[in-house]
Amino acid sequence: MITSVTELAKAKINLALHVLGRRADGYHELDSVVAFADIGDELTISVSDTLSLSCVGKFSAEVPHDGENIILKAWHHLDKQFAAKDLALPKVHVALTKNLPVASGIGGGSADAAAMLRGLLRLTHQTLSETEITSLAKNLGADVPVCFHEAACQMQGIGEIITPLTIELPRAIVLVNPLAECSTASVFNNLALKPGQSHLTPLELNSPSDWRNDMTHAAIVTQPIITQVLTSLKTEPAFSSVRMSGSGATCFGLVPSMVQASAAAARLSVKNPGWWVRAAELGWG
Repeated sequence: MITSVTELAKAKINLALHVLGRRADGYHELDSVVAFADIGDELTISVSDTLSLSCVGKFSAEVPHDGENIILKAWHHLDKQFAAKDLALPKVHVALTKNLPVASGIGGGSADAAAMLRGLLRLTHQTLSETEITSLAKNLGADVPVCFHEAACQMQGIGEIITPLTIELPRAIVLVNPLAECSTASVFNNLALKPGQSHLTPLELNSPSDWRNDMTHAAIVTQPIITQVLTSLKTEPAFSSVRMSGSGATCFGLVPSMVQASAAAARLSVKNPGWWVRAAELGWG
């Protein structure tokens, strides 16, 4: 019997994020291209007598350890799902290595919750239908379904419509975060869309040069330093695209090779020693 598993909660990158409007129920309608980097938080999930969480890593101090923690919430949601099937979900201890900045627009907590669900299913040798996964994940957060699958895709609706995708784009990426938390709720609030109001146009999958992130301006209102990050990335001539991911404040540049990405990351780190800068590789399916 497996008593311990380890899951990598990969960083989620919105290569494009078009906001199509706000639905009558208040949720925002999105059209996004998502890929996952080969860096992230790490969760080691071990069967235990009690449900508990410990945390280490650069950003561990910012992780709640109480009922507000999304990893622990994931256990409780799956426990209810199991109980409805007369299955028992074991209590576990989760050792989290928090490598990604919090409130940074690259998955973070949603990726951690999705990794927890994947790990618990591996521990128990159980599977869930796509409908069950989506229902579980949606209760935890709109980004959890896409983070559960960790595959390049077009993400639509409020995050629940996921279509696998392969596009010829550079796989190497440099991620930069100024270590300024950017609240998703604040950014959506700054968009100032009323329920039922339409916004901008859907993305064209075959026209990457026209992709954009419609949340950028609203995020800059929340964290003006994002302008500096984008400007700094644009000084690197090798980057084919420079944008913000998610609701910020992480921004990225795409580059043809990991050699170029590592060199660009090193230069950006020297210029901005207080920022979080990482070179990574994207998975394109």
